[in-house]
Amino acid sequence: MAGLATTLGSGAMTNSFDEIKGMDLLFIIGANPTEAHPIVGQKMLAAHKAGALLIVADPRRTALARRANIWLQLKPGTDIALLNGIMKVIVDNNWHDLTFIAKHTENFQAMLPILDQYPLDKVEQITGVPRELIIKAAKKYARIPKAGIFYTLGITQHAHGVNNVLSISNLALLTGHLGKPFMGVNPLRGQNNVQGVCDMGMLPNVYPGYQPVTDPISREKFETAWQRKLPDTVGLQIPAMFDAAIAGKLKTMYIIGENPAVSHANLDWVRSALNSLDFLVVQDIFLTETAKLADVILPAASYAEKDGTFTNSERRIQRVRKWLAPLCNTMPDSDIIIKLSGMMGYPMTYNGPGAVMAEIKDLTPIYGGITYERLDKKGLQWPVLNKEHPGTPYLHDNGKFTRGKGKFIPTEFEFTAEMPCAEYPFIFSTGRIIQHYNTMTADNCAHLTKLKPNDLLMLHPIDGEKLGLESGHTAKITSRRGTVFGKVTVTDMVMPGMAWMSFHFSSELTNNVTSNARDPIAGTYAYKISAVKIERFWEALF
Repeated sequence: MAGLATTLGSGAMTNSFDEIKGMDLLFIIGANPTEAHPIVGQKMLAAHKAGALLIVADPRRTALARRANIWLQLKPGTDIALLNGIMKVIVDNNWHDLTFIAKHTENFQAMLPILDQYPLDKVEQITGVPRELIIKAAKKYARIPKAGIFYTLGITQHAHGVNNVLSISNLALLTGHLGKPFMGVNPLRGQNNVQGVCDMGMLPNVYPGYQPVTDPISREKFETAWQRKLPDTVGLQIPAMFDAAIAGKLKTMYIIGENPAVSHANLDWVRSALNSLDFLVVQDIFLTETAKLADVILPAASYAEKDGTFTNSERRIQRVRKWLAPLCNTMPDSDIIIKLSGMMGYPMTYNGPGAVMAEIKDLTPIYGGITYERLDKKGLQWPVLNKEHPGTPYLHDNGKFTRGKGKFIPTEFEFTAEMPCAEYPFIFSTGRIIQHYNTMTADNCAHLTKLKPNDLLMLHPIDGEKLGLESGHTAKITSRRGTVFGKVTVTDMVMPGMAWMSFHFSSELTNNVTSNARDPIAGTYAYKISAVKIERFWEALF
């Protein structure tokens, strides 16, 4: 969100899922939609089957990479070098949209000296991608009008994730692939309501609707509505909260629907932070690993036991309708928060989620035309400016960017802080698999566990032979932070020198070894690159 908000004025997906079928080219970088976003992935496969070209930039041979017309198998963490190389090819061949650039963008001239630093020989050396493929990808993306970019955690989960996003935005601005149907810059959210919680101000620097806490006008509006004095300073991002807890500066945490004791990077550091707190409250539907550390657990209801809305990646606000009564002693999250607020001296008088949405409509302009009555008929994509407004399938109509003009922000490639070395020679990366969801609270579903009972460490055959590891062996993976064990699968899905695991299994705790290095702007962990050593674990000796 930080990257796109800076360059375009909005951090949201610019276009719609249904537009995928009308695209002539899909450029997928740092995403594995068939497993991590399977509904979107199926739409992409259908578009490809119907004739759309598929460009995939990914270190792994994913399902979409296997089908791609052009697979750019880049070394992990070299996305900016690749994107700058593609843009240099486009500029050198005059394939960029000079009319769009002149009319709808600013700061283009600052791009040119940066791109000159990325001749194809250099880009090929950094990324490992053959120059012929870079030229081919540049030509196709630039010269096919209906071309969309899709990305997700493979772009953002780096110590330079915001710069990765800025580079993607630069490429779209360069070619004018924005502000119309069947194109755009489309981040795929990692969970079903990530867009919604961001829209509602679950960020340290904004109120609902991305209205800055540092803006006196925005702050006065919310103070008037809520009848309380509000802070005028930006709060802490999650990693900074953990740092503050360890330093003794943060005393209490209230964690809702998150399991950082499994999902966050460098788990020794996370556990140290949580154990340093004076008081920890966890609100969840299962007894997660984080809940086991809590002083108080507030048992919540699942999505099927409550009313409300989800807002998905395409900015679509959709009704969630209660199907079952909550289990004994559990309550919907909103009811828990309302009761707790009243006990703490701030009574809330909402008569159900519909009343909350009415307040959202009054205070949040992008939701200004949303009512439960309208959502009963059909989900709506924000911005919905008034009760007659039909919603917005795509943003930045004809180059009218939310910030005024789209802004080019040149970015330069930097090697990640933790590169392989003699002691830790492998790049270790993590991601999702289709059978499980995040931190395996779905362990409670025996069928899913049967489908995928344990994690697998992916190793290239060359590395398997060097290490004496075969599929089915157990490997010990060690980083500067900790150790994890995993069953080996030898596969050409990964490149030599790279190892990959999912992070779902509490039995394996992949994040014992991942790095809590973080992007300086967004605070996102560098899950995608950690330096590790790998060795055979001889079970018979223990």
